[in-house]
Amino acid sequence: MTALSNLDYWIIGVFLAIILLVGLTASRLAARSMQHYFLGGRNLPWYLLGISGMSAWFDLTGTMIITSFLYLLGPRGIYIEFRGGAVLVLAFLLAYTAKWHRRSGCMTGAEWATYRFGADFSGEMVRLVSALIGIITTIGLLAYLVRGNTLFLAMVFPVDPVWLTLGILGFASIYTILAGFYGVVLSDLVQGSIMIVGCIIVSMIAWAHVPSAAALNQAAAQVTGNQSWIASAPAWHVTMPKGYEAYQALEMVAFFYLLRNILGGMATGGETRYFASRNSREASLQGLLQGLTVMFRWPLMMGFAILGIYWVSTAIPGGDAVSQASDAIRTANPTLTDSSWQVYTDQIVYHPDTAPAGLVDRLAAILGPDWKTSLPMVSSRGTVNPEVVLPAVLLHQIPSGLRGFLIVALLSALMGALTGQVNSASALFVRDIYQNFLRPKARNRELIMMAYCSSAFIILASFLMGVGASSINDIWAWFIMSLTAGSLGPGMLRLYWWRTNAWGMVAGLLAGGVAAVLQRVFIPGMVEWIQFVTMTGISVAFTIVGSLATKETPRDIVHYFYHTTRPFGFWGPLWKELSVEQKTSWGREHGNDIRTVVIALIWQICLFLIPMQILTHNKEGLMTTVPIFLLGCGGLYWFWYRNLPAADEKIADFASRPPVQSIEEQRELETQLK
Repeated sequence: MTALSNLDYWIIGVFLAIILLVGLTASRLAARSMQHYFLGGRNLPWYLLGISGMSAWFDLTGTMIITSFLYLLGPRGIYIEFRGGAVLVLAFLLAYTAKWHRRSGCMTGAEWATYRFGADFSGEMVRLVSALIGIITTIGLLAYLVRGNTLFLAMVFPVDPVWLTLGILGFASIYTILAGFYGVVLSDLVQGSIMIVGCIIVSMIAWAHVPSAAALNQAAAQVTGNQSWIASAPAWHVTMPKGYEAYQALEMVAFFYLLRNILGGMATGGETRYFASRNSREASLQGLLQGLTVMFRWPLMMGFAILGIYWVSTAIPGGDAVSQASDAIRTANPTLTDSSWQVYTDQIVYHPDTAPAGLVDRLAAILGPDWKTSLPMVSSRGTVNPEVVLPAVLLHQIPSGLRGFLIVALLSALMGALTGQVNSASALFVRDIYQNFLRPKARNRELIMMAYCSSAFIILASFLMGVGASSINDIWAWFIMSLTAGSLGPGMLRLYWWRTNAWGMVAGLLAGGVAAVLQRVFIPGMVEWIQFVTMTGISVAFTIVGSLATKETPRDIVHYFYHTTRPFGFWGPLWKELSVEQKTSWGREHGNDIRTVVIALIWQICLFLIPMQILTHNKEGLMTTVPIFLLGCGGLYWFWYRNLPAADEKIADFASRPPVQSIEEQRELETQLK
């Protein structure tokens, strides 16, 4: 096992000091008010928010798991990541869902529920349930980040990764808690810049390792068993190792993941960065910048996958050696769990004297004299563990100094994803639970203190959940295909069906969330696509039944929502009230929005494929992808950019909107916004 040099440690230390300084500098700005703490005073430019959004998508754990699929499948691994890693929801944010939510003038997604359903008892209940579900979902997402972080740290640093992870979380929480959204955005700017430079460096190193497309394909086929490793087009069946058999039917898997992203994308938009935009035009522009900058993640991951192919082919013994090493560890420690496996094997590498008697000699006989290099790659399933290809390449293929810089880039990815999520979840608790239900008259200082406490609790709960997960793929699959799928029904219907009401939302959110938790407890091995269909179906059914079984939302509230948001979908009774001029204008906007989504989805997939095809020297693939990408660029300009909302589009501050009692008062407010 290659140890980090003093230069590597110095680089990491300087980075942490800079990030802490940025956070402390921003703390004064954040303490002005709740809107400054959680939204940066709604005065941050779209390009800063866009870079911050890129950092949030660029998480360390996701980078590791996507690298593992690219290592196993080549560029076709992107189709498995339709489930979330390819961030296809950006197409919907870019097209219309970001601007729809920004037009509300709300601070949080749960406050948006009051804007949509009113402030009566049912509206308050959906706001409460939305906040609770949002906090639970954030904890689940952060647990996934924690699990990947422990795997990464276990290989890179010769100390207990659990305590080291807790230390990093504590460090990140300091500047997140003190500086609020200002600290998130400014630190993301620093971290995002480092990440992009790191991506370019790894891409250049990987490019230099590939003599030709044929040579790379041959090396990859020997390691992974996939004979068309450099191919970009999806295939019906692919070769996958033990533990990943569910992904062998690649086209079917990709279809369900794409469907999940379409439904999820239609429901997205209620995130802090979009509420924090200056206006709806800048909320939309964020989506484009996030897509363009998160593109750099794909050549980084493909670069690590390529380097991993060549390294594994020479450093890991062939035959049954890996399986025999796994059996030897199981025999020596039969109570060892999957969640503790990586920490245990890395402990043996760094501290052989702590291993059971005879185990080290047995491993050396199986894996050879260089067993310390091979052992961390042995999974609990008796195969090469693709989830740790990235840290293995980092340790063995990257020179000292540069290695420290890339570790900084990957830690930036971890903290960039962590800080934004913590800030958003803390806003849900403080704004929608504490201030709304418990202490309506709380002053700013008290609310800021509660933000500190809630952020600390969210981080601790995520840590405890994450360290017990068996693998990062396991927890991510449940999070995407079960937990968040359980909220898709109410998330979509609230935007596209006028009859959706607060009780329907409560029923759908509770039924979907409870079903997902019960599935995780009692049927943890449920196939992913069945999880998705089941949880989505339950949430849709309960939302529809709950809405129809209770009285509709007061028409004046629905009217105000409809005229300020201007959504498309099943809004027949309100559409009939529009003038001919409004129908023409809205219809044109809706048509452009829908066309933009289709174009943006294709454009984004091509954007991510092109750098991977370049690194794999796949000229034939490039000849197909580049023309499609260029057509997509033209389509986005014509249907989207030319029709963006005006920068001076008036948006109400929902938090300060006086209560209204009639449609006439609603129309008077709308007139003021024009």
